[in-house]
Amino acid sequence: MANSESTISPVTPTWRWLCKHPICWLGFGFGTGLAPKAPGTFGTLPALPLAALWLQLGLPLWLNILFGVILFLVGIPICDLTEKRLQRQDYGGIVWDEIAAMMLILFSIPCDFVWWVVAFAIFRFFDALKPWPIRWFDARIHGGLGIMLDDLIAALFSLMVLLSAVYFFN
Repeated sequence: MANSESTISPVTPTWRWLCKHPICWLGFGFGTGLAPKAPGTFGTLPALPLAALWLQLGLPLWLNILFGVILFLVGIPICDLTEKRLQRQDYGGIVWDEIAAMMLILFSIPCDFVWWVVAFAIFRFFDALKPWPIRWFDARIHGGLGIMLDDLIAALFSLMVLLSAVYFFN
């Protein structure tokens, strides 16, 4: 009798599937990752109201940054489990990484509509273009850590640009 390996087909995620898998619902950014075009862009959007609500607490900057780091760390197993349930590596609809990275950016710049729009555009630019070393890490580190890491680096690039602009314009 030949020993055959069972193959698991990749999952095509749907709203119904997300509702059955709450961790995947988080991984898909509350469903925004299901967008048929530009899921990363749509997946970044929840960060805006979430950051605005969080900032209403009036906490010091260091606590906001700590919360951003916690979102990143929690995102590693969220993205890892979502990827495993999908049976697809670094699926574009997994957008928790975009949310966590964008919130970290928004916690670090002035809470102002214009700054937030600019931050959104700059982050999407770095996340989509993936200049070195973002592309290097994206190609070599996989699983939940890999999904989260390239967006964290894109967030750090974005923050360098944004904080330079804040310094220059203020």
